[in-house]
Amino acid sequence: MTARRPFTTLAAAIFLLIALVHLYRLLFGLDVTVAGTHVSQAVSWLALAFTGLLAAMLFREARR
Repeated sequence: MTARRPFTTLAAAIFLLIALVHLYRLLFGLDVTVAGTHVSQAVSWLALAFTGLLAAMLFREARR
């Protein structure tokens, strides 16, 4: 019997969406400025890896 985990799946989908937004920024070279400070694209590389990994782990957990 498999347990349904809708909140885990929802959290995974949110992390996947965030990862896709970072990927979009990297592919199209969009600039981001926060409080007058330019945010390097290296931040998006790190965030893409981190949120993508979290999404994958949560989707795997939701299937258990």
